[in-house]
Amino acid sequence: MTSLNSHGIRFAFGTLTVLPAHVTRWDREAARAGMLCAPLAGLVVGVCAAAAGTLSLLLGTGPLFAAVAAAAVPAVLTRGLHLDGLADTADGLGSAKPAADALRIMKQSDVGPFGVVTLLFVLLAQVAVGAELYGRGWQQGAAGTVVAAVAARLALTLASRGSVPPARPEGLGALVAGTVPVAGATAVAVAAVLGCAALGAVDGPWGALRHGLAVLVGLLAAESLLRRCVRRFGGVTGDVFGALEETAATAALVVLALG
Repeated sequence: MTSLNSHGIRFAFGTLTVLPAHVTRWDREAARAGMLCAPLAGLVVGVCAAAAGTLSLLLGTGPLFAAVAAAAVPAVLTRGLHLDGLADTADGLGSAKPAADALRIMKQSDVGPFGVVTLLFVLLAQVAVGAELYGRGWQQGAAGTVVAAVAARLALTLASRGSVPPARPEGLGALVAGTVPVAGATAVAVAAVLGCAALGAVDGPWGALRHGLAVLVGLLAAESLLRRCVRRFGGVTGDVFGALEETAATAALVVLALG
């Protein structure tokens, strides 16, 4: 079990970040462990992003630049793959073509108009909310950045549960789809929500409630997109996973900006 956990952590960091993880197992057992460890990868990415945003703010750049720095770090640590997945998924959903044709459009290297518009508004929303949070103080900005990153990867854990099929017989989606048992996904989700609520408790009971609620709303938004993609494409792909991440992160940030 210890060995499998080690392989799971390597799988999570090796597939969800560019950090050196030295993945040595590429099978469904390792994929299951990796998807259960996905929020841990999100935590590390979130801490790095929060550090960049906080350092920028403390150096006097202002909340807007701090938000840009915090939004740029996850893109760098993933080589922009999740943003690319969001754009490809938007192009596939917006194509109004049969599933096979839509999946072919998603595999193309170019980005269509639906993808460009979606990327534009998602990044604008993330930066706008980040500026709002960092404008309230570095603590709220950093906490919001970490919570969004954890919610983003937690959405992948839930999307890998047994009832979700792959859209293609190959690729990351096929490897991880259906690997995570519902009980395991639920346990990880509860732990992540409680951890994010504890992080928000620095602002008192309302802060704890708001941060926990932000994760839940992010997961609901990702679940809505997941169901749409399963109906539209017949299952999930690596691109869909990227879209789920960005959707969950953005929705969580929006909740934190309210009130």
